[in-house]
This record gives sequence, structure tokens and C-alpha cells, in this order.
Amino acid sequence: MKTILLIKEIYAEGFKNLGNLIIKNFFKFFAWFSFIMFVIVVYAFIFRVSTGFPFD
Repeated sequence: MKTILLIKEIYAEGFKNLGNLIIKNFFKFFAWFSFIMFVIVVYAFIFRVSTGFPFD
């Protein structure tokens, strides 16, 4: 639980002092988009490993 609160605090600090609202929202969107894409890549890799895909 402490780790989750620390990650939340780091996320909040990262966007606190950005002045322009458009830039602030863009970076929030980009952060979430990057996280979602990373999760998709990890899922695809685990799926390939679990089905016995030969990495030649």
C-alpha cells in the first residue's frame, strides 16, 4: 500500500507545476497512453512465451 501511495505522489508531483493546461493534459494523456501500450506489450510477450512461440 505504501508503494501505491508513493507512486501516486510521484505522479501528482510530476504534473503539479506545469503552467499551461493544454501541455498538462497532453502529458497526462501521453503518460497513460505509454502505460497502456507497455501493458499490451507485456501481455503479448507473456502470451507468446506461454504458447511456446520459438524465438529464433
